[in-house]
Amino acid sequence: MLQIDILTVLPELLGGTLEYSIVGRARAKQLVGIGVHNLRDYTHDKRRTVDDYAYGPDAGMVLKPEPIFEAVEHLAESGVYDEIIYTAPDGELLTQELATELSLKKRLLILCGHYKGVDQRVRDNLVTREVSIGDYILSGGELAAAVIVDTVVRLLPGALGDATSALSDSFQEGLVAPPAYTRPENFRGWLVPEILRSGNFPAIAKWQHEESLRLTRLRRPELLEAYERRLSASGQE
Repeated sequence: MLQIDILTVLPELLGGTLEYSIVGRARAKQLVGIGVHNLRDYTHDKRRTVDDYAYGPDAGMVLKPEPIFEAVEHLAESGVYDEIIYTAPDGELLTQELATELSLKKRLLILCGHYKGVDQRVRDNLVTREVSIGDYILSGGELAAAVIVDTVVRLLPGALGDATSALSDSFQEGLVAPPAYTRPENFRGWLVPEILRSGNFPAIAKWQHEESLRLTRLRRPELLEAYERRLSASGQE
């Protein structure tokens, strides 16, 4: 079972988010254990202080190193973490490839950034990986942590109702997913493509791959370039 611990100053933001849909079902099946921990529980003053003013002229508060180190060291007593992830806007971009890599781990800890971030000594001496979900700024790292958890948990064996479903997701092979259709076959005169109704599975697979290439070229050309480079490197052109 994968264990994911999340360290945050706002645990309330994560409660309902991690209790429903695929993540909730995976927890019920004991495919993943998720612990949400309040950073303020590792402070020792009456105000439960977790932040302080930044050195220098910049405005804003910075998360202090003491409660973070104490919290991580306490949680690590139950087992060493494979990765200690910090949700940072300047971290490596969360991709399907990274999510797949993280889904193979046994223990993950996610530290949610907040305010102006964390003391650099945390990043230098404690964090093993910094992850961003996009080039924009959130009020805190809780939503980013929830996104990371969702992308990772849905890849765990048994998390999805159909074990093959994740294989056709966008980005799983570096391409955008092909169009998807369901019943009715004819809706307001718009028909499901004949090839999908043919029962010819090799032909359907070929059509889906061609559509993935077409849509990737149209919507995410940089992904297509990377995909073609990988094919060239592996000699599969």
